[in-house]
Amino acid sequence: MGRFDGRTVLVTGATSGMGASHVRGFHAEGARVVIGARDLAAGEAFAAELGSRAVAVRLDVTSEADWTAALEAAGPISVLVNNAGAQHPAALIEDTALQVWERTLAVNLTGQFLGIKHAAASLRQAGGGSIVNIASTMGNVGQAYYAPYVASKWALRGLTRTAALELGRDGIRVNSVHPGVVATPFITEPVADGQPAIGDLYSPAPFAVPRLGTPQEVTALVLHLASDDGAFATGAEFVLDGGLLLGPALAA
Repeated sequence: MGRFDGRTVLVTGATSGMGASHVRGFHAEGARVVIGARDLAAGEAFAAELGSRAVAVRLDVTSEADWTAALEAAGPISVLVNNAGAQHPAALIEDTALQVWERTLAVNLTGQFLGIKHAAASLRQAGGGSIVNIASTMGNVGQAYYAPYVASKWALRGLTRTAALELGRDGIRVNSVHPGVVATPFITEPVADGQPAIGDLYSPAPFAVPRLGTPQEVTALVLHLASDDGAFATGAEFVLDGGLLLGPALAA
């Protein structure tokens, strides 16, 4: 038996990178997975690949109408994974366009706020459950050239803790996962022409574990937190970064 047999799980930003990994992980553990995607065709293709117990819904996380429609289609959910995120070209604060700032916060912060806001009733209807917010180690430090992203991830920490306090009485746990540098297109591909990929800044990786992480390693933690194995964890931050935040490791 899987840890999520008979449960419905909604994952946002679910067609690539860590989101797709999370979907596969929950599906393998018996869940009915709802693939939230801005590109509905990509979501439907992914659902068809998985076969049974998979459905796709159009979900732009910045749209309240999309959240309402997606949750109506999903039915009562036991788990929400707020995974959708936006990165942006590197720039000093003084060179960052207001539109970049607003878009980054809209996806990374407001999108997760709307997920919590609209999923709460669905989780109550299912008898409780778990919300896992995907944050970042950039929400634990400052990072030159990435002010909008850093600000959005710092704010997500406060949102997570507040939601945990408000929803605990309903049997709903809320935690955040803070991945370090994980080998996804988000990290390995340039955000803009002429710019290096973020992962290039960490090659070779100066971490205690001297490599990039994998999406599957993040998924393993998400599954633990969302399952009954993580039943006493709420309002907590789980860093998975190979030691990045510890500082530079000794060279081999």
